[in-house]
Order: sequence, then C-alpha cells, then structure tokens
Amino acid sequence: MPLSVSPTNGRRNARILAVCQGLFVAAISIDLTLTALTGHMLAPNRALSTLPFALITVAGALVTWFASLLMQRIGRRRGFALGALAGAAGGGLSVWAVFHADFWAFCAGTALVGVFQAFAQYYRLAAADAVEPAAKSRAISVVMAGGVIAAIAGPALAAWSRDLFAPVTFAGAYLMVTLLALLSAALLWGGYRDAEAPAAAGEIQAGLPARPLREVARQPVFVAALANNVVGSVSMMFIMTAAPLAAVACSHSIGDGANIMQWHLVGMYAPAFFAGTLIQRFGLPRVLGAGMLLNVACSLIAMASPSLPAFYAALFCLGVGWNFMFVGGTTLLAQSYRPSERARAQGAAEMLRYAATALATLAAGPALDAFGWEALNAAMLPVVLAAGLMTWLWVRGPVQRGAVAGPG
Repeated sequence: MPLSVSPTNGRRNARILAVCQGLFVAAISIDLTLTALTGHMLAPNRALSTLPFALITVAGALVTWFASLLMQRIGRRRGFALGALAGAAGGGLSVWAVFHADFWAFCAGTALVGVFQAFAQYYRLAAADAVEPAAKSRAISVVMAGGVIAAIAGPALAAWSRDLFAPVTFAGAYLMVTLLALLSAALLWGGYRDAEAPAAAGEIQAGLPARPLREVARQPVFVAALANNVVGSVSMMFIMTAAPLAAVACSHSIGDGANIMQWHLVGMYAPAFFAGTLIQRFGLPRVLGAGMLLNVACSLIAMASPSLPAFYAALFCLGVGWNFMFVGGTTLLAQSYRPSERARAQGAAEMLRYAATALATLAAGPALDAFGWEALNAAMLPVVLAAGLMTWLWVRGPVQRGAVAGPG
C-alpha cells in the first residue's frame, strides 16, 4: 500500500521525477530524431521506414494498461525502474541491429523503448497523486519541465553520437539511449519513494467505494481530459513522425531535420515552466483552447510553405500546443477519479491515448508517401475540432467545470 506523504516529500518526489523525465526525454528524443531515418536506411521496403518509430508508440499502447496495474501491485518505484531497464535493453538491441543491418531486430529494440515510454508516462501522474488537488497542475508542470534541457541535449547528443562508431551510422546514438535509461533506473531505485497525498477528509469520512470504470469514463471531466490528451498526442505524433522525412523530401538536409526536431522538442517542454501558472491565472478552458489554436496554426503554416522557416515555426507551434493540451488534460484526468479508482482510470486513459497515437504513427509514413506533407497537416484540423467540441461540453457543465476550474 502506498504511504501518505508530506508536502515536502511530495515536492521531493516531483523533483526526482523531473530529473528522470529529463533522462527519459533525452533518450526518447534520440529515437524521435533518428529512428525514422534509421528505419529508412534499414527497411527492406520504403513503406516500412516509419515502422520502427511507430512501434515505440504501439508497444506503449500494449503495455500501458499492464504497467498501471503492475505498479498498483509492486509499487511505482519498482515499476518505474523496470521500465527504465527495458529502455536500456531496447537501446542495446538497437545498437546490435544497426551494426548487423537487421531491420526486424531494430524494430524489437524500438518496441522495448516503447515499454520504457509506457512506464515513464506515469511520472506526471505519480507527481500529481503525491500532492493536494490545488497543487496538481504545478506538480505536473514540474515533472514536464524536466524535459526542457533534455529536449535540447537529446537531438544534439544524437547528432554528436550518430557517427561514434563510423562508418556504422547511428549505432553510437542508440548506445546513448542505453546509458541514459540505465542512469534513470539507478536514480529511481535510489531516490524515489512510493507515496501519495492523504485522501481528502470528506472521502475518508464517506468511505467512497470505487465506481465501475464505465461510470468514471462517462464524466464530462474524464471525456475532456481524454480528448485533450489523445488529440494533442495524435496530432503531435502524426506530424512529428513525418516531419524529418518531409523536410528531406523538400530538399532540406538531414541536419536540418534534426534541428527541426530539436526546436519542436523545446516547444514541447519549455512551456512546462509556466503552464501551471497560466492554468492558475487564466483557468483550464483558456489554456486548453490556446493549445488547440496552436495546433491549428501548425497545420496552416505547414500547408502554406515547404520552406525551412515554415518547418521550424510549424513544429514549434505543434510542440507548445501539445504541452498546453497535455498538461491541461492531465490535470483534468488527475481530478476525475477517486484514489481507489486510480490504477484502472489512469490505465484506461493512457491505453486509449497510446492506441490512437500508435495508429497515427503507423499511418504517418504511408500517408506521407501517398498524399504528401500538406495533406497530413490538413487531416489534423477536424481532429482538433473534435477535441474542442469535447472540451466545450465539459465547460458548459457548471458542476464539472467548478470542480477543477482553479487548480494551482
């Protein structure tokens, strides 16, 4: 059973998770920067180029429900460390696959990195569960902020290490994935402690039982949380997966593609320094709306021009938009369930998000080949509109909105 935690210890756990988030983001950003290109190099068929990249998300979708239930049984400390060790194994297998030009072994390696991602996606929720409701969005932002430096360092590390074992291109970069994941596992095992905030007094007195998952999922607050987390992630991964290949197809260099991804990752994580403050000051509906508008801006900019500045601007808007939708959606999710419902509610939400994102990443490569860069971006506009509709249905319900209108 998880232990109760003081505010000080809750903040300490959040800081440890922020560092681990940084290590995870540095590792995963290497895959985000190079895996589509590595897949293109190793694939026996051009249409399979983005399969290794997509398998990161597919594996995450398959594992995320199991990860939530496993951590309920063995504790988050052990679960998080196990996930990081899976990432280290995936990085090592990827090194072997690149040396031996084995496409399918490389797919297995990236799938193990997806297992790492499935566990790491619970860092933000672990931080939120360890603090009182008024501090949840701040705790989530602290963890997300851990990715800022890593968002810069990861692609730079990928560029530096990709020729470490020249002439075997990219093998050195995946060795970095292994080392970063091992460091994360050591920090989690040595520094993180399983804990959560005490239940609210009213919940203790009432002894509220766990509701059926379908009842939790029917709440407008849960639907809005899921819509923002799913759509933010789907639009981000669909465009991001194709972006390096689209940039090369538009006569930009591989180096330009890596720099575009670096700028995008900065957009994803830099707003975490102030997203919690924005939510507190302006409220969740406005911040979520801003995230959706930035996603729309990404699509319009990308459709308007194939120039390098347009790629930079579009992918930066996409990153910031994802951050606003993801932090806001996670804040809603963390307030949609009772403590006794946590594992099932979190597991279901993350599984659905990963499943949708996996479909998007699997479709990105073939869609880019068949329809082109402009069509990919146009396809995201109605998807973002759907998230806006689900969020509006939550906002118009005064009871649901009042429950979470002013998180700190």
